[in-house]
Amino acid sequence: MAVYAIGDVQGCDSELGDLLTALKFSADRDSVWFVGDLVNRGPGSLKALRRIRSLGDAASVILGNHDLHLLAVAYADAKLRSDDTLSDILAASDRDALLEWLCSRPLMHEDASLRVSMIHAGLPPQWDMTTARQCAREYEKALRRDPRKLLERLYGDEPDRWDDALQGEARLRFIVNCFTRLRYVDADGRLALRAKGSPKKEKAKALIPWFEAPGARWHGPRGHGARVICGHWSTLGFFQNEEVTAIDTGCVWGDTLTAIRLDVADAKPIQVGCKRPS
Repeated sequence: MAVYAIGDVQGCDSELGDLLTALKFSADRDSVWFVGDLVNRGPGSLKALRRIRSLGDAASVILGNHDLHLLAVAYADAKLRSDDTLSDILAASDRDALLEWLCSRPLMHEDASLRVSMIHAGLPPQWDMTTARQCAREYEKALRRDPRKLLERLYGDEPDRWDDALQGEARLRFIVNCFTRLRYVDADGRLALRAKGSPKKEKAKALIPWFEAPGARWHGPRGHGARVICGHWSTLGFFQNEEVTAIDTGCVWGDTLTAIRLDVADAKPIQVGCKRPS
C-alpha cells in the first residue's frame, strides 16, 4: 500500500486525473492525502470535489481557505468574487451532500506511524503540536455545530499573535488564519497574512517564512519532530527541509500539480503539468 500527498488542486480536475493515473493509484489499495484547496479558480471545481469525495476512506482531506470560502458563500451568504469558479458546485443537484461532506473535513490530519502531520498553510511559532491539535479540533467542532454563525465571522486579520487567553470569535479567527492563510510571521511572531510572495521577494520586509521562525515550538528538537506536509504557497513552490514539505506548485496558475509519497524515505515529487494556457 502506498500513501501519497497531493498539493492544491483548486479545480484542476483533469490534471488530478492525470496525476492519479501517473501514480497508478488504486483506492482499494492505496491512500491519498489532499492538502486542502480542492476547489476554486480552476475550471473543474465540481468535478474535482466529486472525484475526491468518491475515493471514500482512501482519501484524507483537510480544509483550505478556498474550501472555507465556498462554505461561507453557501452557508453564510458571503459574496462570490469575480474570479471564483464555484457556481457549478452551488447549482449542482448534489450540492447539499458535497457541502456537508466538505464541512465535516478537519483542519489537520496526522498519522503517528508515518510521523507526518498535514495542514493547509502554517503554524505560529507559539504553538507546539499538542496545541495545534487542540486548536484544530476547537475550530472543527464549532464549524460542524453552526457553520453559518462561524463562517459569518471568517474574514479578518486580527488578532495577529497567539495568546492562550484568547477566547470566542477572536480565538477561532486566529486558529483558522494559521491553518488556512499563514505564510509569514514577523520577528515578534505576529502573523503577516497579507504577504504572498516568494521568500526572496518578501525578504526586504523583514518577514520570516512560518517554518523558519526562531524558537518555534511546533517542530520540537530539530530533526526529531513529526514532518509537516503543507500547501497554500504557490510562489514558494516545492520546498523540503527536515521538518516541512510544501507541495503547492501552482497548477491553477499554469505550473504543475504535485504528489509525493509519504511512506518512502527520500521520495521525489511526482508532477503533471497544467493543460491550460498560463
